[in-house]
Amino acid sequence: MTHQNPLTLLTPVRKDSITKLDEILERFKVGLDKGLNERFDKLGTLHYARWFILREDSFRDKTAFPLEERLVFSTNYDGTEEDHLNGLVTIFPEYFDELYECCEGYPEPSVRNIESRKKYLQQWCIKTTAFYVGAPGRSLQQIQQEEKLRKHIWNFLHTNKWDGKSAVQIQKIIQQEVDSRTEFEWSKQKTKIPAINWLGMIVLGLVMLILLPVIIIWILVVHFFYERRDKNSEIMLSQLPDSNVRKLEAYEDLFNQNQFTQVLVVKPGNVRLVTIQALMLFTKSLVRNFFVKGKLMGIPTIHFARWVLIDNNKHMMFFSNFDGSWQQYLGDFIDKSGWGLTGIFSNTVNFPKTNFLFTGGAYDEEHFLAWSRGTQVLTQVWYSAYHHLSIKNIVNNTLIRNELRKNLSEEHAQLFLKRF
Repeated sequence: MTHQNPLTLLTPVRKDSITKLDEILERFKVGLDKGLNERFDKLGTLHYARWFILREDSFRDKTAFPLEERLVFSTNYDGTEEDHLNGLVTIFPEYFDELYECCEGYPEPSVRNIESRKKYLQQWCIKTTAFYVGAPGRSLQQIQQEEKLRKHIWNFLHTNKWDGKSAVQIQKIIQQEVDSRTEFEWSKQKTKIPAINWLGMIVLGLVMLILLPVIIIWILVVHFFYERRDKNSEIMLSQLPDSNVRKLEAYEDLFNQNQFTQVLVVKPGNVRLVTIQALMLFTKSLVRNFFVKGKLMGIPTIHFARWVLIDNNKHMMFFSNFDGSWQQYLGDFIDKSGWGLTGIFSNTVNFPKTNFLFTGGAYDEEHFLAWSRGTQVLTQVWYSAYHHLSIKNIVNNTLIRNELRKNLSEEHAQLFLKRF
């Protein structure tokens, strides 16, 4: 199975190049609709990418210390980091030259080559704290091939008459049609679908059971000595600056998918840091062992999500790529995993009032939505390799491929046909 991986680069920007870098990113944003996306497509392994400038005023809340401007680049890709970086600096080096000439220490033109560019980018790589994949094991190539297969079968079904034929007969005819096409030769090989690792879940459950007394005591300490003293956000959506909200909305709902970028200040103290790191470890365990079927906490719309602690664990960045609108996305989180959101994000400054780590917080919808919008920053450049596909589409397309050559009962053959 192919492994999807995250890359995050955090690169200091030259003080004399901030305005120029903003202009370049704006041009890149426009260029995504006029050719730049084709250069990204040529990589053949890139699912998503984003660029934005992280500034001190990107943080709604007071930062732990003065910050200089940094260029953030994040991607979700197939394969190894080495191959990914090689591809980036090989396929369109001029774009990286233009951008990173605005950053500190970029190689001079006389010494620029694939290796020097790659080494420069590598030195600014930031470790991901936790990472979720909505369709694990599916490479970009597989996603695109399976969508092409689905479209072909859909067209075949709608250009022929099927009167008097059973679902099983139709399935067999579809199979013969696909097998007659050399471009679908790959579909004869069944692909592996990730399964829940029940052994891993049992081990996790036993560990949690053993640690339960410690966890309970820790939650009580957090509540009585920290949460009760916290300063909480009481801002409503209507109180946020209209200009900021309009700017964010202008970059949303351009496709069926959207992106979300959030920057946060972690509450000071070792207790908060240990809490957030423990919850991240728990999240990684669940993502690796349980959330492998296209749903995160029951939410079937998230392609990739990532938490990154930066600045010596004083600040946090959160990135996600999802289906649907911003309001729907956060509404799903509140309804289905509000406790998870609260557990993690209550350890950041000015989160809505929380009790016992997992209650309150995100369930206070008005204040939570305002907090989310208020801590969101503009994603200046965003690329998606398949913005027309939802996670449900991707999972469904894999099932079509695997069921195409199965000996299905009439009932299951009818379910197969409904996938189109």
